[in-house]
Amino acid sequence: MTESDTVLIEVPANSGFGVHHLPYGVFAPLGRDYRVGVRLGDYVLDLAVLLGDSTFAQPTLNHFLAQGPGRWRVCRHAIRALCAGPLPTEAVYPLSAVHLKLPVAVGDYVDFYASIDHATNLGRLFRPDGDPLLPNWRHLPVGYHGRAGTIVVSGTEIRRPRGQRRTPSGAPAFGPSQRLDIEAELGFVVGVGSQFGAPIPVDDFAAHVFGVALVNDWSARDIQAWEYQPLGPFLGKSFATSMAAWVTPLAALRDAQVPLPAQHPEPLHYLREQQPTGLDVTMSVRWNDTTVSHPPYARMYWSPAQMLAHLTCNGAATRPGDLFASGTVSGPTRDQVGSFIELTSGGTEPVTVAGEPRTFLADGDEVVITATAPGLDGTPLTLGEVRGLIRPAAE
Repeated sequence: MTESDTVLIEVPANSGFGVHHLPYGVFAPLGRDYRVGVRLGDYVLDLAVLLGDSTFAQPTLNHFLAQGPGRWRVCRHAIRALCAGPLPTEAVYPLSAVHLKLPVAVGDYVDFYASIDHATNLGRLFRPDGDPLLPNWRHLPVGYHGRAGTIVVSGTEIRRPRGQRRTPSGAPAFGPSQRLDIEAELGFVVGVGSQFGAPIPVDDFAAHVFGVALVNDWSARDIQAWEYQPLGPFLGKSFATSMAAWVTPLAALRDAQVPLPAQHPEPLHYLREQQPTGLDVTMSVRWNDTTVSHPPYARMYWSPAQMLAHLTCNGAATRPGDLFASGTVSGPTRDQVGSFIELTSGGTEPVTVAGEPRTFLADGDEVVITATAPGLDGTPLTLGEVRGLIRPAAE
């Protein structure tokens, strides 16, 4: 290989996508099939070429994820070593010259409700004269099964959903949602699945989960409010969930691990960790050109390991590429909330966006969720963004 056949990629230390990060995604160069790559700075590295491995000449990460933690470590070490020197030009593509798709084929999707601040904020809105937390909330990670078929990659436009909404008369009407909202979340991507009937112990989280990705679980609050009792979310949540194009390996987040706040009462035995551990991930929510909040994931009540243990405690199986998300990430103050229903106190306290008072999403609005975390050796990481623009409802 001659010098003209190689390129040395130099990444600024503050880029967030340096050699300590290397998130995985699925991309297509112009006129070619989709394949697996990692992001380095503003470039995508073709792993099938770089590593000479057909595992990565696939349109999803699923086959690689199924190979397990040992294989993930070997590949990560090999990629980092290669990135220290010149790379073959045939393996390097500018990020601006490729198309990105959903990085995993999601077989099942579970959405949790793991933020005590979010649950408390909503409880005060919905039950102002009662306890904001329902009796079960401190005993188990509340969640529901979502719709995997409507998980879309960041950048996909979101059509305003239609459904039944309660009118002032109390009777229902059918039409476009008038209270369209976001939920800023952190998603966890399953690598190694589990057998039907075999729960995943709380201490086996790292043996099964490959990495994380930002998620926006769009929510039609008016449709949800009419339909959710007694069985929970349905059409108000199933129309779209946006996921980042890049999956950050857990290995890159070793220095972002933090102890979670104390849990009272002590969880039941299958949820007990020696030290429940979360991630020091700080999100930023931008509504059009206005940054409206910075949700802190480190304040979550239930850990990702507890979510996975609860998800499988009844024997439910998991598969490579399955996704479970944290639920809305919120803090206790208005500038830390991860949904607009909290930000605007149920629509009663508008916020100013681009000079206009706003409560919920209008057609043409765009929401971008970004996040940062401490990386290895103090190098900051930037998680792949999740972006979506609202289009009018179907005719």
